Amino acid sequence: MTRDPRVVHVEVYGQRYPIKTTLDPTYVQELANYVHRKMALASDASPSSDTLALAVLSALNIADEFFRVRDEHLEAAGSISERAASLERIVDEALQLAGNPTRP
Repeated sequence: MTRDPRVVHVEVYGQRYPIKTTLDPTYVQELANYVHRKMALASDASPSSDTLALAVLSALNIADEFFRVRDEHLEAAGSISERAASLERIVDEALQLAGNPTRP
């Protein structure tokens, strides 16, 4: 079920933005609050920056967070795949031994 787009008004770093979205308004507000916090942290680290510079710094920080989580996820998925392949080999070997028992 696809929702019809609606406009959700959010405030980020003193600016109000109308966001046309099909997402839940509470979720959109949560995203806006997250971006606001990131901009406030960037402002603390670089107080003389203008709003655009803070937005770019915040975007870079958020992209870094995303890339790190994505890489961790890919690593974990690769590790799971490797373990599954290893278990599959072990099961195959066990089935071969069970089907072809050797006599002592």
